[in-house]
Amino acid sequence: MKVLYIGDIMGEPGRRAVARAVPRLVSQRQIDVVVGNGENVAGGFGITPDLADELFGIGLSAITTGNHAWDKKEILDYFPRERRLLRPANYPEGVPGQGSVVIRTKSGEEVAVLQLMGRAYMPTLDCPFQVAKREMSRLRKLVAAVIVDMHAEATSEKMAMGHYLDGEATAVVGTHTHVQTADEQILPRGTAYLTDIGMTGPLHGVIGVKKELAIEKFLTGMPRRFEVAGGPTVFCAALIELDARIGKALSIERIRFTD
Repeated sequence: MKVLYIGDIMGEPGRRAVARAVPRLVSQRQIDVVVGNGENVAGGFGITPDLADELFGIGLSAITTGNHAWDKKEILDYFPRERRLLRPANYPEGVPGQGSVVIRTKSGEEVAVLQLMGRAYMPTLDCPFQVAKREMSRLRKLVAAVIVDMHAEATSEKMAMGHYLDGEATAVVGTHTHVQTADEQILPRGTAYLTDIGMTGPLHGVIGVKKELAIEKFLTGMPRRFEVAGGPTVFCAALIELDARIGKALSIERIRFTD
């Protein structure tokens, strides 16, 4: 089975890049499942029901989010009725939505996606490591293959989660920082790992934001409303090949190209 995991999709430029790239990659690389992080698709902050439906229509089987999951109030009622839209599993009990989903391919193979969020320099949630163990135990009773999206700021926290779940998760990939890392690998016990998949969106912004606005904030220290940059786009993803019968990763490949 081949899973294409798209990094943080930033605003309209990111959605446009996804619409162009996904059909081509699915055809060329014989991809079975497409997943993407969608917490920035609505102008850089949050996701709406219409935009989630747009991404599902392009071919995504699941959408993960993160700390911007709730930025658009209209998404609150959408989470409980759309199981393919995930929020971090370590949000407290009672929060709308769910943190994992099992995806079945056309050929009948299954893979689960589990979303977690780190706590270093992020909102304080339940411990992602303890929740990871609990959820992995539950999901492995349902399927052999589980891919974990670790949405976190600190590189060390993502790496720690990769090693913590090495041999249990099929893959642990990072989102949130919008900068693709070059450390894709198969960890010692067989889990595929990448610290951050990167961003799909504006190429010449500052993590997707208009560079002038970001620079002004750094220069002055004053609050500034950020806007999504324009211009050419970059598409960042990870291509994970796995054996769904035993839940083992066979390879992980970084994908990055500009349009």
